[in-house]
Amino acid sequence: MDHQNKYKKYLRVILCIALLFNLYIFVIEITGGLYKEYNISIGDDYTLNQKFPLLVSTSEINGSSIIEIIQLNQSRLKLDRSITLKTIEKGSTSLQLKVFGLVPYRNIKVNVVPELKVIPGGHSIGVRLNTDGVLVVGIAHITDTDGQVHNLAEAGGVKIGDSLIAINHEEIKSANHVGEIIKESDGQELILTFKRDSNNFTTTLTPVKSAEDDQYRLGLWVRDKTAGVGTMSFYEPKTRKFGALGHAITDIDTGKILSIRDGEVIKSRVVSIEQGKRGKPGEIRGVFYDTNEPLGKLEKNTDFGVYGELINELTNDLYKQPISVGYQHEIKEGPAHILTTTDSNKLEKYEIEILKINPQTKIDGKSMIIRVTDKNLLEKTGGIVQGMSGSPIIQNGKIIGTVTHVLINDPTKGYGIFIEWMLEESGIFDKSFENAVEN
Repeated sequence: MDHQNKYKKYLRVILCIALLFNLYIFVIEITGGLYKEYNISIGDDYTLNQKFPLLVSTSEINGSSIIEIIQLNQSRLKLDRSITLKTIEKGSTSLQLKVFGLVPYRNIKVNVVPELKVIPGGHSIGVRLNTDGVLVVGIAHITDTDGQVHNLAEAGGVKIGDSLIAINHEEIKSANHVGEIIKESDGQELILTFKRDSNNFTTTLTPVKSAEDDQYRLGLWVRDKTAGVGTMSFYEPKTRKFGALGHAITDIDTGKILSIRDGEVIKSRVVSIEQGKRGKPGEIRGVFYDTNEPLGKLEKNTDFGVYGELINELTNDLYKQPISVGYQHEIKEGPAHILTTTDSNKLEKYEIEILKINPQTKIDGKSMIIRVTDKNLLEKTGGIVQGMSGSPIIQNGKIIGTVTHVLINDPTKGYGIFIEWMLEESGIFDKSFENAVEN
């Protein structure tokens, strides 16, 4: 009996220890404090200040020592723990964290990256692009000269949002080009190549002579270009690469991301502002000018912004020199500011507050939630409105992100994307360290 009591006592003690440990780990998780991945500029040191007893060892990824770990408060029993990561050279390593130096807790990746500096944007810009092929934005029935009704798109498996990129293996240049080929077909079967979600497929359609105008038709409504207003996010003086908008340019009818053949970024002047209201986003309306002297050429249209290369000078009177990039682990909840252009047609600084930071290991446009606190901007726009997307976010002298979307139910709030994601998309920042720009 005594043996059983001792066994039960030991079991209760072990269960209590396990429960406390799990509770402890749970508290660590819900209080946050550690990212899964860190980008630290070479020459910078970063200190992890945590209220738990973690000891750290490294597992080199590149085969060489790229950081030095300085662990303060070495006693395993002391809860306060400060770990300084001192950068040595470019590369990546994995940090193995153990509670009390015994129990494995988490691995985190550390990338020592080149110091990057860019000039923040905030300028109102016009974006004009030509699509890769033409976009199918509508499908129509055709009544032929005998009174029969045809739906060629349905028969050929064509859907709204598909891009028509070739007919009879001839690359499509414009919507007019499509019309010319159909007209010249004289009703002969055509081989059409479409692009849908990054995949190409081919179908054959035979044009039908329409009873309405006696012209051959396929029953496809197509569009080959679009234009809009947004905000420049940043540009890098050495490579002249830029990023803007923070989100994709999509077709107004289909909602599909437009595949770029070519395009331009043009100077824009704000002509009016519709204030944002709960349930209805506002809008900055602008007009293009100096259209014969575009600021730059577009190269990429992605979920997380548009990117290209400047061909004419663009200046920022508020930040005439490049400023450092702030990575996600450096961002703090609290005051920051954005740069944007409103009714004054002058690039200005407006105060905001960072309400929440969402640690991310892969690209996502909802990296943080921000709120406009600047009275002047609230009076002008009601908060975040369409056209402000791409406005750079700056905190503690570093560019940390850009504005992407407004929260429909509260126009004073919106989302921001980490600047590191946009830098990766632009090609300025490459974690392979081979193509990164070093200042």
